[in-house]
Amino acid sequence: MYFKEEKLDMKPTYYITTPIYYPSDKLHVGHTYTTVAADALSRFKKMKGYDVFFLTGTDEHGQKIEEKAKESGVAPIEYVDKIVKDIKDLWDLMDIDYDFFIRTTDPEHEKSVQRIFKKLYENGDIYKSFYEGWYCTPCEAFWTETQLKEGKCPDCGREVKQEKEEAYFFKMSKYADRLIAHIEENPDFIQPESRKNEMINNFLKPGLQDLCVSRTTFDWGVPVDFDPGHVVYVWIDALSNYITALGYMNDRPQLMEKYWPADVHLIGKDILRFHTIYWPIMLMALDLPLPKQIFGHGWILLKGGKMSKSKGNVVDPVVLSNKYGVDSLRYFALREMTFGADGVYNEEALISRINSDLANDLGNLLSRTIAMVEKYFGGIIPLEKQEDAIDLDLRELISQTPETLEKHMDKLELSNALASIWKLISRANKYIDETTPWILGKDESKKARLSMVLFNLAETLRVVTSLIKPFMPSTSQKMQEQLNIPDDALTWDSLKEFGSYDYGMKMSKKENLFPRVELEKEEKKSEKEKNNIKAKNEKKTDTSKNEEDLIKIDDFAKVKLKVGSVEECTKHPDADKLLILKVRIGEEVRQIVSGIANHYSPESLVGKKVVVVTNLKKSKIRGVESQGMILAAANEDALNVVTIDGGLPSGTEVR
Repeated sequence: MYFKEEKLDMKPTYYITTPIYYPSDKLHVGHTYTTVAADALSRFKKMKGYDVFFLTGTDEHGQKIEEKAKESGVAPIEYVDKIVKDIKDLWDLMDIDYDFFIRTTDPEHEKSVQRIFKKLYENGDIYKSFYEGWYCTPCEAFWTETQLKEGKCPDCGREVKQEKEEAYFFKMSKYADRLIAHIEENPDFIQPESRKNEMINNFLKPGLQDLCVSRTTFDWGVPVDFDPGHVVYVWIDALSNYITALGYMNDRPQLMEKYWPADVHLIGKDILRFHTIYWPIMLMALDLPLPKQIFGHGWILLKGGKMSKSKGNVVDPVVLSNKYGVDSLRYFALREMTFGADGVYNEEALISRINSDLANDLGNLLSRTIAMVEKYFGGIIPLEKQEDAIDLDLRELISQTPETLEKHMDKLELSNALASIWKLISRANKYIDETTPWILGKDESKKARLSMVLFNLAETLRVVTSLIKPFMPSTSQKMQEQLNIPDDALTWDSLKEFGSYDYGMKMSKKENLFPRVELEKEEKKSEKEKNNIKAKNEKKTDTSKNEEDLIKIDDFAKVKLKVGSVEECTKHPDADKLLILKVRIGEEVRQIVSGIANHYSPESLVGKKVVVVTNLKKSKIRGVESQGMILAAANEDALNVVTIDGGLPSGTEVR
């Protein structure tokens, strides 16, 4: 094991990771939650003096990406390049200060994955066999019959399909007892506690099945260099990123000794099994130390269940950030949700937090304090001060808050950490009411006492400015500018001593940090936006009023439709969804490739009379020439090929 803190030639290190996100058309606020939490932890550790390495990135291989790229008419790398750019833009918007962004398409990563796979194979931990079972393409997961829920994927609830293919397998059971012992001997390894019990009781103790770690039914992945036709499956490919980013078995800077083992893998609870079972066993097989902690946080839920793109209920963080501000969204996500448990999102709660915590509490404290310093002392607090017993309670809380915050952060209790800061903010607002500085300001003889009151408030704000920086970096910067506090008065060490800064620089009040959000106006605005969207959709579908949607008979006549008789039908050798049909159209026999294999077996189509578009340009689909298109009707649940009843011969024109 590595004992990083004992190395005297460097600062203590802290390695934190998020999952590497699977490219999808849109990231929702749930993904943002994980990364903002990791960013807050990273910034806090840096403030404490740690040498932090914060890793995030994208998991870009797999069958689903290959299929989506094909549907979009582009190469897989082109498809993921665009989405990765969008993800990076989102992290820039959300003020995510990561240290490294890894892509599983990086050449260095792919080189490591090939070497890791080969090492595991040569060590006897991977063997070649055949897989037959149920497969969920969206989750890229294999399931046994008993694991299915009502015949569907137990993770996402979508359809699964039976598959059989040659594959390599990882001997998971070989390391199961060793992993159980590690979990029991290291109580903080899996957190929260409920997640640990779930992994042991539901997966490890019932017995592990060997894990499929290669595929042959698609090409978009890291090739197994010693066995052409196989690509490394997601578990070894994606999970390895946590060490390949540190240069393990590649040419990147060699950082393994410095940062590994990771201090915390921060993940959503839906991928806990892969990180707490597959990943540790893989590391054991590679003879590497296990991460210190894997923390599976809960989901952000909406009314009706988990937020997901497939359900169409995602909340766009870009829209929310533009509407309410980045720091408002960061604060809400970290304050509202108890880290580790599920939380419920609704816009009314977000607005309530903005108005109550941010505008009323923090914003008012800053603006009132600076306004009084400007009014009574021209923006600079005098050196002459007069203490009173009433000051002690506030000062005691000022001195306690950094320590309280640190304890919560060490336990990943982000909501409680923010609550401790807001306890100090609330106490300072109460202190204003107790000391009545507006009355003191009317009496010249009490100016020294007034100076002390405003000094105590300024010290409170100095501490708050420093402590909120990991959570709300932009707000902290604005407060620092208005209070005119230098950087060295906001360090962690500077918080240990009350009154370490004398406020000789002039303060200047600027715009409010957080203007109040009028709920009624927002509701009307949201309703108006919904109505506009509805009107646009209705306009698009109202073809009777939209002449541009109508075509003339001459346009329709350009499409040549004829009856064809299916004489042969086989599966495409390289694509599960495609069938290759030989269709007789009069005297001519054409080869047509059609994506209907999920709905028809080859033998069920032979002899059927179908409708064929005969004047399409020839094309190649997955390497096979296609000379036309078969008409079919489809919705989300079913697909039916258009067939012709009766005695019409092949070649008959359809009109």
